[in-house]
Amino acid sequence: MANQKGGVGKTTTAVNLATALAAAGEAVLLIDLDPQGNASTGLGVARENRTLGSYCVLVLHTPPGDAAAPSGIPNLSVMPAEPDLAGAEVELVGFARREHRLRDALLPLRAGLPHFDFVLIDCPPSLGLLTINALVAADAVLVPLQCEYYALEGISGLVRTIDGIKRSLNPTLRLQGIVLTMFDRRNALSGLIEQDARGYFGDTVYATVIPRNVRVSEAPSHGKPVLLYDFRSPGAQAYIRLAAELLRRDRADDQPLGANLGTDA
Repeated sequence: MANQKGGVGKTTTAVNLATALAAAGEAVLLIDLDPQGNASTGLGVARENRTLGSYCVLVLHTPPGDAAAPSGIPNLSVMPAEPDLAGAEVELVGFARREHRLRDALLPLRAGLPHFDFVLIDCPPSLGLLTINALVAADAVLVPLQCEYYALEGISGLVRTIDGIKRSLNPTLRLQGIVLTMFDRRNALSGLIEQDARGYFGDTVYATVIPRNVRVSEAPSHGKPVLLYDFRSPGAQAYIRLAAELLRRDRADDQPLGANLGTDA
């Protein structure tokens, strides 16, 4: 999950899509690679319990299986963001293969140790070394796009970054899809942004849109995904549809997510 602009629903999408996939019976790992740790908060991981997570895997060579902990939601594990992750980008500058640190660290997961059907990485709202590590490690990128003009304008920078990573560091990387978030049918601008996004990106934009919904905003304060906080809310139902659409795309694709498990960029 990547978008260099903050406040577009990236972490909310990561948490709730992971929950919806887990509810569908998929084994899911959510990696919180954002130093703010909002994905960890959204799954109810207390700050005092974030002592082993993505920083240890990225910087200290901790096996990913050791840093992945049960979330309390069946089929969903989480690798939380520790406080030390805030300084990781400075530390990474001096490392060899600094852009490949996460990909190298996650090789046991690609070998199925432990087994996950989906590994979702929640990136920080920047295009720094943490996000680059995620893009090098990933098979595909899912981009949440807030339905406002500045968000649409900024996505071109992310697409250029994805193309650059594909050319130089991860030739198998692909843009898996764009998800329209915070969609308000009462606001004409939302419709215009949807029209522009679909006109430019075509079928890459998911048919499912995530509505602006107060229950989605309230859920993190309770340490729960919206699917657990209010299953019947429009936001929760939208994420269920999004997960179903992602699974359909994955199964119909000639090269499903995770197909390059034995490769290294």
